[in-house]
Amino acid sequence: MPADRFAVLTDAAIDVLAEEGVRALTHRAVDRRAALPEGTTSAYFRTRKALIEAVVRRIADLDRLDLEAGQLPGDARDPAPVLTDIGAMAATIAGVLDRWMSEGRNRTLARYACLLEATHHPEIRTILAYGDASRAQATAMLAAAGAPAPRQAGSHLVACVDGLLFDRLAGAGARTAPPPGTEANRADLTVALTGVLRGLLGPAGPPR
Repeated sequence: MPADRFAVLTDAAIDVLAEEGVRALTHRAVDRRAALPEGTTSAYFRTRKALIEAVVRRIADLDRLDLEAGQLPGDARDPAPVLTDIGAMAATIAGVLDRWMSEGRNRTLARYACLLEATHHPEIRTILAYGDASRAQATAMLAAAGAPAPRQAGSHLVACVDGLLFDRLAGAGARTAPPPGTEANRADLTVALTGVLRGLLGPAGPPR
């Protein structure tokens, strides 16, 4: 499949998921959103399972690009310098999360929709494997920072990050947190993440 056609179709599917919900995700709905002839999506993704898997792959690729652009430490392919204090680590992660809440809002909502769908359909639970990369990156970052149990800490960090995202996009936090895409939101996220990182790194971690 041409890369541009893959991006057009999966980006359209992401918008359908985020704006209309998982029940609205059909081949025809994606065709309409992408302004393509009826039958285009089904020609490339024969089943709904294949479409959802493609959407998750696209989300994972875009998330990876954001992580690289944000210079989050721990990416083995393009390693950023190891951050030497917890505040800098927290601010770096906060910048990425703020992007996922603002410009990447639809993508984040679509990811949650796909994951919830997988809880009811075992045949698409293979999409959960796309979360392995973020856990590996978090593990590498925390290992470099001196975490006593980096694999466990990395898994816990990803879980906390997902919780922050979900709370501010779909939970009660959306009512009280600063608006996404603002310096106030990044500062507030930095405070939350500083506390999380302090707990995960313990006394052996970098300066606070």
